[in-house]
Amino acid sequence: MANCAIVGVNWGDEGKGRMVDLLTQEYDVVVRYQGGGNAGHTVINEHGQFALHLLPSGIFRQGVVNILGNGVALDPENLWLEMQDVMDKGVSLTPDNLKISSRASLLLPWHRLLDELEEARLADKKYGSTRQGIAPFYADKYQKKTVLAGELLYPEKLRAHLADLLAWKNLTIAGVYGAVPITMEEIDAWLESCCERIKPYICDTGAFLRQAQKAGKRILFEAQLGSLRDLDYGIHPYTTSSNTLAAYAPIGAGLPSAKIDRIVGVVKAYSTCVGEGPFVCELSGAEADKLRQAGFEYGAKTGRPRRVGPIDLVATRYGAEVQAATEIALTKLDVLSYMDRIPVCTAYRIGSEKTSLFPFPAALEDAAPVIDYMDGWKCDISGVRKWEDLPRAAQEYVLFIEKAIGCPITYVSVGPERDSIIIRKQENA
Repeated sequence: MANCAIVGVNWGDEGKGRMVDLLTQEYDVVVRYQGGGNAGHTVINEHGQFALHLLPSGIFRQGVVNILGNGVALDPENLWLEMQDVMDKGVSLTPDNLKISSRASLLLPWHRLLDELEEARLADKKYGSTRQGIAPFYADKYQKKTVLAGELLYPEKLRAHLADLLAWKNLTIAGVYGAVPITMEEIDAWLESCCERIKPYICDTGAFLRQAQKAGKRILFEAQLGSLRDLDYGIHPYTTSSNTLAAYAPIGAGLPSAKIDRIVGVVKAYSTCVGEGPFVCELSGAEADKLRQAGFEYGAKTGRPRRVGPIDLVATRYGAEVQAATEIALTKLDVLSYMDRIPVCTAYRIGSEKTSLFPFPAALEDAAPVIDYMDGWKCDISGVRKWEDLPRAAQEYVLFIEKAIGCPITYVSVGPERDSIIIRKQENA
């Protein structure tokens, strides 16, 4: 069985978690390969509803090994809280089904503080950070000023390393921002309360993955956020600080030799965005409120109301292309059932020019959406499980998107539960 990556095509919050949860029945290993606790993957199953921020979404499948790869911003405090929540609801977590890369860098206590201080300094020019310390973490990682998870297994060397880093970082905390420096006593307390509990899960996950590959195991790579938040290809500077693309998965997972044959790009049936930055097709007022309420569009991590709008085919086509998506999972089609006419952004207008190409980030502020309309279906489709049972108008909407982005839509979700899915690949085979 080919390896697979599940990735976001737009601004994040597309429904990747529910797709990973669904598809893990076909795979042996699930790997989170980038990002940290700044985003949430919502999963609903027999155990309840979960907003996973660090744990891979395959954690609920028996027999599946879940890995936090070296590319992850590993926050020991939030990870342990998340693990506790999952275990409290009857899910077993052991070193057999959850493994943490010894080469993953730790998100340290000062990273979250520095994130908050910088967002406060930026005021109305802020980038829309979730204040989870992600940008300071990755900045330090590329300066080689972080601590690897494996160092927790060498406590004497670790403490000396942390003391050196703390002295350096306090120069910024106190000297640049005028904030109260962090003490070594606070760091010791953090090590004891948060880090000790995750030590049994730390191992050489690269060696494990290489062995799994040799044994023919099926590996699923899980991304965080989406194409338009990618550090290199997104709406700079309103991006995350890691690479969200499938091409990065083998590196961030710890298996550089992996070949990914299947890339499932997840697209929401309309557009949503959490955070700052240009959002060409954004709705406002009562129209936005109605769509937001219909889809319960609030950030899984922040609780912030998501910005909403019609599906943006310009951005979606671009996002699918940079992900090299081989197929698309279209989520939340059922949310649009209340609409008489469904708006679709088919192009942008920049000045007197009309374009279907996604522009350079600096030009996005000047772009206006070109909106067309399609007929709505005005009925509840949440119980539909077969393509042929969808109303004709709903089928036409899906087919229009498929043709516009040039990538087959093989899954259509009509609800958040595992079975609320229409599988089209058999019909189209």
